[in-house]
Amino acid sequence: MFKSRSEGNVVYKCTVRLLEDLDVLECEFQPHHKGSFLLDYVCEQLEITEKDYFGLRFVDSAKQRHWLDLAKTIIKQVKDVDPLVLSFRVKFYPADPLRLTNNGKLMLYQQLKRDLRHGRLYCSAGEAAALGALIVQDELGDFDAETHTGEYVSSLKIALRQSDQLEKKAMELHQKREPGQEAVAVYDEFVGIARSLETYGIDPHPVKDHRGTQLYLGINFSGISTFAAGRRTQHFRWPEVHKINFEGKMFIIHLAYSEDRREVKKHTVGFKCPSGAACRYVWRCSIEQMLFFTLPTSQHASVVSGGGFFSWGTKFRYSGRTERELMSEALQALRQQKLNNTSPSKRKAQSVPATPSSPQGDLAEIRKSRYSSLPRSTMSEPLGGCGDHMASSVYCTDNPLPTLETVSEEARKTNGESNDHLSDYYFRDSFDHSSSESGFTAANSANAIGDHHHRHGASSSGGHHSHLHHHHRQAYTTDNIPALAIHSVTNHAASIIQQQNASNSAKNAKKFSLVQAFVPSFVFVVVVLIVSAIYILETDSELFASMRNWPEMICLRYQYYQPLKEFLAKKFGAIF
Repeated sequence: MFKSRSEGNVVYKCTVRLLEDLDVLECEFQPHHKGSFLLDYVCEQLEITEKDYFGLRFVDSAKQRHWLDLAKTIIKQVKDVDPLVLSFRVKFYPADPLRLTNNGKLMLYQQLKRDLRHGRLYCSAGEAAALGALIVQDELGDFDAETHTGEYVSSLKIALRQSDQLEKKAMELHQKREPGQEAVAVYDEFVGIARSLETYGIDPHPVKDHRGTQLYLGINFSGISTFAAGRRTQHFRWPEVHKINFEGKMFIIHLAYSEDRREVKKHTVGFKCPSGAACRYVWRCSIEQMLFFTLPTSQHASVVSGGGFFSWGTKFRYSGRTERELMSEALQALRQQKLNNTSPSKRKAQSVPATPSSPQGDLAEIRKSRYSSLPRSTMSEPLGGCGDHMASSVYCTDNPLPTLETVSEEARKTNGESNDHLSDYYFRDSFDHSSSESGFTAANSANAIGDHHHRHGASSSGGHHSHLHHHHRQAYTTDNIPALAIHSVTNHAASIIQQQNASNSAKNAKKFSLVQAFVPSFVFVVVVLIVSAIYILETDSELFASMRNWPEMICLRYQYYQPLKEFLAKKFGAIF
């Protein structure tokens, strides 16, 4: 990591490796910049509009990979990384990859080509040959008998385990392709074949099941899958996943599924990761993938807590847009483009009121285009939410549209009625909320009324005006206050003090009783849980056989209970 000081500002420099191995991008950022700043800069340089599908990944000092959090500052996440090198990668493989446009589709093609070369995009020999022929078409162009002679494919890296038979089959398919094909068509064909594979969008995480069998965990838009020897053995779809958690090195999936749509069954599956950091990384990747592909909007995302009672917990808040938001924005842009491309004569025909022969679709489109441009408050209901409770709303298309007028903040300030309410509020606030001045309210009101009558009936002479002013100044002195008013003020203040003392004593008594009730209950619950756990782990009863096979109980036994038991046995054995 490099940093330079200029004019009192610290500037950090980092290197971003792109999808092609030899392509790098030098970037700079400051301590207050978040991860979104760096991703926006890279996507801007690469002219990528669908930036939500991409991310930046780095490796820490413990050789553990991490995705750069877009909502947190960069320097806090990479403070122990030196030299600071990040990799630009596809983070969320879209369910419909053909929806990407321009450079976004090109970056996805390069990522899938990289997955094929590194063995992540596992496929059969025939599928690998078809993908290899498309790579040859993209890099070498159309087949030319004079130029492409001999084993010309051997100079290209196609797959992880590239054999002579694979190269020969790729050359045959390349020679049969029609000349003059555009690069975009090659990208679409390659991405279409890759999308049909089970390993599409899979970044394998090494785990072990409860039998100790080596597996690889994969997460993509459809759910969580397990792979053994390149084949998918289990698949948990996102609608079936009820909760995702981790406990130490144990990654836990809580499932809730129904068979024949009758009864909902619950099941828990656990996988052991190589380390606690790797387990947290798998948990976070799973949470991000599930929220990105299942949430309707990012506003529905809540703080997700991970980790159990016997491990360091962690919290995660999803930031960024979801796939449904991206799809709705793309659909809205497409509709706007079609509307702009509509001829003026057609627009004029659409503005004519609908007749009985007009289709209902055109009527709905006319209403939508008519009311979508109306100015409305940010606190108002959406235009499409006109239900029974909104029958009288001015934004419902079934009601006549009233005349709309914009009122600025300055216009509200000059309104006399608003000023009257504001002055009345300050009047009540300055007198009613003060116990020492509450006795003067009646006197002030009487003097104000007298002042009003004297001013209307007075002459224009200055001497009489001076006498009135002196009379009102005397009305606010304590010599003119009746004894009954002073007595009422004293009683009112005493009652307020007694109420405050009573409420404080009640709060103290409640707090004391709450502490006395909570501590014994907490101790009792902890003791019962410890005794129950020891009994379940030590007994051989078949009644608790299923509970002993829970991932949480397995983790508790081998990570905490068994080491503590051996330590106490050695300790007490040495004493006695």
